[in-house]
Amino acid sequence: MNYLYLLLIFVPLTIVGWFLHWNPVLIFFSAAVGVVPLAGILGEATEQLAERAGPRVGGLLNATMGNAAELIITIFAIKEGLLELVKASITGSILGNLLLITGASIFLGGWRNGVQRFDRTHAGTNATMSVLAIIALSIPSLFSHSIEATSHMAVEYLSLGVAGAMILIYISSVAFALRGAHGETAAPHTSRQPLGLTIALLAGAAGLIAWLSEILVGAVEPVIASLGVTEFFLGIILIPLVGNVAEHLVAVEMAWKNRMELSLNISFGSSLQIALLVAPLLVFISLLMGNPLTLVFNQFELIALIAAALITTLVALDGESNWLEGAQLLVVYFIVGLAFFFLPAV
Repeated sequence: MNYLYLLLIFVPLTIVGWFLHWNPVLIFFSAAVGVVPLAGILGEATEQLAERAGPRVGGLLNATMGNAAELIITIFAIKEGLLELVKASITGSILGNLLLITGASIFLGGWRNGVQRFDRTHAGTNATMSVLAIIALSIPSLFSHSIEATSHMAVEYLSLGVAGAMILIYISSVAFALRGAHGETAAPHTSRQPLGLTIALLAGAAGLIAWLSEILVGAVEPVIASLGVTEFFLGIILIPLVGNVAEHLVAVEMAWKNRMELSLNISFGSSLQIALLVAPLLVFISLLMGNPLTLVFNQFELIALIAAALITTLVALDGESNWLEGAQLLVVYFIVGLAFFFLPAV
């Protein structure tokens, strides 16, 4: 992970370019690259805080902070009124975790270690939660057209109600995991840095991510005009990768080291948190910001999400994986990404 820190040079470059009014496309990609190592610092500082906790609590903390960068980016996008970008990034994050990262982890882990085994009960719980999350995200979309014919406000109320229910089930799943963690011994504290430094790194990385996120979001429209891509494609592919690269690399690294249980916990945990916590939080945050976000996704997003949830469930339920299953997940992600690239603005 240390090689990611070389990319920190893009943080001051982005800020200088922003002040000097460089080409918006250059500023956009510089900001995107600069967020990557900052997200890594955020994750590593979180690991320092999680060292005293058990593996489940530590995994929960890592998944939480792993999505912090994307949450910050999407809040600034809401501020600018780029609601389609926000919804696309939610979809893209879930697809990226379930297909790209799980696929890459299983493929590389299986290629090096052969058949890898993991706790099928825990994997089954995660798979069930993934299907539940997709169902919850689909309901407002499927019912919105009929409801909006009567009242647009009713669609917003439906989204708020679903968002509240999703946060409730997420909190319940956390309580269930923590209750199952009773009896675990805490990991020995081997941190080499003081607690104050860890907190300072967390605060500093979060602050810089917020600054770069504002710059990145501000350059979205010039990038769309210059490159000919859609706001939808940027949200589906680029924004999720920028916010989660560091966490994704950890998941792949764990699979390479034959720790598939931890790898799947990271990828499934991150996708569930995006669907059941981040997306609902954004609904409430957007309301406070005066740009209400509804959980109404287009049919292409729904099809992709349902397909991703189904195929990852089939892979996870038998408690073992091999490189071919990883390749299958990667192919599905490539096909979906290709389709979204050619899809006109929706």
